[in-house]
Amino acid sequence: MGSPAQARAIKNYRKRLKKRGMARFEVIGLNSDRELIRKLARKLAEETQQAAEIRASLAPRVEEELPEKGAIWAALRRWPIADLDLTREFTEGRKIDL
Repeated sequence: MGSPAQARAIKNYRKRLKKRGMARFEVIGLNSDRELIRKLARKLAEETQQAAEIRASLAPRVEEELPEKGAIWAALRRWPIADLDLTREFTEGRKIDL
């Protein structure tokens, strides 16, 4: 970092952000989307009616659906290879002298 004064300034800045309900975070994305994401973040930070509308329209589009319990097993059962008969015929085996 830098000087102690600089560290204190950053600490105070982040404390003020927290009091306002804001947080600083980092995202990874395409370089071409940088300005779009920054503008979107600024709009959402305003807490206006427009920000609420943006949230309402974006939330369903970006939400990840959690997989249901047993979804992998159900997918395997739907797989065409699941119909294969994998039973083996029984053989007595070979005789050995001990």
